[in-house]
Amino acid sequence: MNTRSKVAVIRTRPETVLEDVHRLMNLADYQQVVDPAVDTALKINISWHFFYPGSSTTPWQLDGVIRAMKRDGYDPALIHGCHNRTVVIDAHLGERENKQVNVTDAHGLRNIHLYEGEEWIHIRDAVGDLADRFLCLNDVYPDGFMIPKRFIGENIIHLPTVKTHVFTTMTGAMKNAFGGLLNERRHWTHPVIHETLVDLLMIQKKIHSGVFAVMDGTFAGDGPGPRCMVPHVKNVLLASADQVAIDATAAKLMGFDPLRDVKFIRLAHEAGLGQGDPREIELVGDTDAAAENWNFVGPYTKMTFASRMQHHIYWGPLKKPIEWSLKTVLAPWAYLASILYHDTFWYPMHQQRIHDILNSPWGRLFQQWEDLALDPDDLSAKGWEALGSEPMRLERKGMRYFLESLRILGLCVREAPEFAARKRLKQATR
Repeated sequence: MNTRSKVAVIRTRPETVLEDVHRLMNLADYQQVVDPAVDTALKINISWHFFYPGSSTTPWQLDGVIRAMKRDGYDPALIHGCHNRTVVIDAHLGERENKQVNVTDAHGLRNIHLYEGEEWIHIRDAVGDLADRFLCLNDVYPDGFMIPKRFIGENIIHLPTVKTHVFTTMTGAMKNAFGGLLNERRHWTHPVIHETLVDLLMIQKKIHSGVFAVMDGTFAGDGPGPRCMVPHVKNVLLASADQVAIDATAAKLMGFDPLRDVKFIRLAHEAGLGQGDPREIELVGDTDAAAENWNFVGPYTKMTFASRMQHHIYWGPLKKPIEWSLKTVLAPWAYLASILYHDTFWYPMHQQRIHDILNSPWGRLFQQWEDLALDPDDLSAKGWEALGSEPMRLERKGMRYFLESLRILGLCVREAPEFAARKRLKQATR
């Protein structure tokens, strides 16, 4: 598929963001890809259960996509929010803290958590001989793995954000499939994460009726993402049916060379799964915005202690002595270490970054979201006008988040797949 793909890029602001999302999606020809006769999963991104600018799907991104689809005649009964779970992210807390559940509830949509009561199917039963072409997943999972059965035949619209990532340089539409398609032991793929994303894109093209992405760049994150970033206000939105092309466009905006600097984009491009060469991507919308270079420093210049240790374990000197433990019942030590560092220490200590950006128009919209709620059936609304210009009065919540992190530690231990697997085995042998 290394042909000329289309990516829409437009500038936006809170006053017009809903109208802008509708224009964006139609510029990218989403109605040619997203079949109105079948279910559509809106794959919400929660990279951190706490609110952190640039890290997770924004409420206006989600709201804009739903309103655009309703405006174009899509049946809300065939649209649902879709969440995965990880060992270090509480998706239920995340959808509340990031105000995503406010949006799905307001529109009366189903809100599906894939790990709660959903049936999963073996990959060979889902994709057949396609599995023989995987770059790495057969080696990572010799006995195969499971994917959500409900995905088969559904449309999927990914809702990522523009941000860097300490494992993959940047993360976007392709990486957004990672949590939804791989089950509890997805961390086994980290040493071959780029190849994994290519395999997952092959799976998506096989099982989904249509694949589309709407990417939020109102906030964008630079540095050791997808958490612990330096957030920036960038006021752009992107959309495309080509998951490789939209990631390549976002990478170029951030200042990277997609084919040189982002291995998963290069591999997917070479495999014919999408267009990774910016010279061959048709840009529509505000093309001057698409031509910007934000000169992000990327995820490796100022890594956190946690990200340095992760690199040592997966690709460095600690791989041989430690990495093996992540495939045994000892693995929860890594989950607990991540929560202790990110949730208990880093987040409460870096509240000023959030407070600073909350004084932007997008920050004021986020903080006043409940007060400024729009009628979900008013499909003529262009956006939010009455944000005010005065700085927000900011409430310090470091202690609250510290205490919340202790609760998440307990949840992590209870839900750790290594412990859950042993529990299932005991129940099966009774």
